[in-house]
Amino acid sequence: MYTVKEVAKLLELTEHTVRYYTDKGLVPNLKRDKNNNRVFDEDSMKWLIGAKKLKKCGLSVEDIKKYVDLCSEGDSSILERYEIILKTKEAALAQLEEARLMVEFITNKEKHYRDIINQVIPDNTNPGEWEKNNIPGVH
Repeated sequence: MYTVKEVAKLLELTEHTVRYYTDKGLVPNLKRDKNNNRVFDEDSMKWLIGAKKLKKCGLSVEDIKKYVDLCSEGDSSILERYEIILKTKEAALAQLEEARLMVEFITNKEKHYRDIINQVIPDNTNPGEWEKNNIPGVH
């Protein structure tokens, strides 16, 4: 059995987050010691790991709670759980595409600056100079 402090360290979460997740019901059948302190076994650790991963994927605590509740229902909820995962995957893929576009933009910007530094092109990045140089402000 692990304490909140031990679990937080092992899972790289704050103690506050561990307590918050348990208070929100993300760890079914949470155990407590004789002093009513939370204690964690391997099963409760798995629930916390799952919650942490789902949170990183973009699920809200409320959506994770719904997922946990559905898991507790068993096989009858597989389709609903699948739909949650599918929706989360679609959102993650959209974020990935947005990140790809940002990397493409900043890579082009870096190349542009490299060309200026290497005197391949003049410096046209200063907005204060755009008007007098007839540059439409695309850089």
